[in-house]
Amino acid sequence: MVSVVLGMLACLALALVVMALVAVPARRQGREVLTERGEGVLVSLRDRQLPGRPEKPTADDARSAEPVGARG
Repeated sequence: MVSVVLGMLACLALALVVMALVAVPARRQGREVLTERGEGVLVSLRDRQLPGRPEKPTADDARSAEPVGARG
């Protein structure tokens, strides 16, 4: 299990290095990181989100929630 976690951390570190070497300089030069297709996918994902849905739970959500163990 430890080897799996260490492997995942190594992959994450490698991804961060690639981002630092490729994406950050490209953004500083004003170039877009995503292709036109990638930008279109990102826009379509943003459009699919529910417009009236709050980001964080509100006090009304807490009052309307069913108490733990109420199902019986």
